[in-house]
Amino acid sequence: QVQLVESGGGLVQSGGSLRLSCAALGSISSLNGMGWYRQAPGKERELVACITNVGSRMYADSVRGRFTISRDNAKNTVYLQMNSLKPEDTAVYYCNYVTLWGQGTQVTVSS
Repeated sequence: QVQLVESGGGLVQSGGSLRLSCAALGSISSLNGMGWYRQAPGKERELVACITNVGSRMYADSVRGRFTISRDNAKNTVYLQMNSLKPEDTAVYYCNYVTLWGQGTQVTVSS
């Protein structure tokens, strides 16, 4: 059974950077897209960014120009490089592959 394992969250000051990683443990198809979502306290889970098997990317308006999603199909891993972080980026970030979800990793941005 495939598991998604996220890492890279933490506490950072406003304007700082973090890089999230999501490794798929088990066999997955590189033909499917992968994505990152986030959920802030009291809010619904929202799409942050996603990437297709051929590298096409889509971003939420709130992160476009600051975040970059990438994937390494050989490693079954997707990344989220987050720059110019803002306090409103504070949330639990989840990796998604088809119907699978990771356990989430906390990102906290202090002002």
